[in-house]
Amino acid sequence: MPEFPEEESRLPPGQYIPRGRPVIHYGRVPAFRPQTWRFQVFGATAGGQTPAYTWEEFSALPRTTVMADFHCVTKFSIMGYEWAGIPARALLEAVPPAPGVRHVMVWAEYGYSANLRMSDFDRETTLFATDLDDKPLTPERGFPVRVVVPHLYAWKSVKWVRGIEYLTEDRRGFWEERGYHNIADPWREQRYSYQEDPGEGPP
Repeated sequence: MPEFPEEESRLPPGQYIPRGRPVIHYGRVPAFRPQTWRFQVFGATAGGQTPAYTWEEFSALPRTTVMADFHCVTKFSIMGYEWAGIPARALLEAVPPAPGVRHVMVWAEYGYSANLRMSDFDRETTLFATDLDDKPLTPERGFPVRVVVPHLYAWKSVKWVRGIEYLTEDRRGFWEERGYHNIADPWREQRYSYQEDPGEGPP
């Protein structure tokens, strides 16, 4: 396991380390039904295919482990989570995007969504987590799968994920439509849409 620098040097501006590990989510926790659960890849795929993985098929994809901090826009940071799951790059290899794709929309239960630049999605540390600290995710933390994008604020790390959509043009997700920053870099404190510079959000 790689050694991390001291926690203080890993804390973005405006963040603090809380006692315990708070859990925040919007709406109720969905039930998981493995027989009917599907993970779909759609939008501008290279070959026009839109596969829908069963839970068994999705679980059989290549796996990885990522040690990363977790920064909530409400200003707390949890240091040193160990996530395990399917790397985003495994899906990019299994279902390649069309050449013009520059963004990805992550879709979850109840129509919840978050948009990501392809440069943020296509990173070694971005993964679809099924486990946290050597245990399956709890329902409140996103069981059976959540995307984890540790270098961005945690609302981009969508819980209860059901698919990804390849986009040739950017489009705001659930919280981005409600006033949150389109990019969400915690080191630049990109919390709200009014902070966006030209070119950081859709026209």
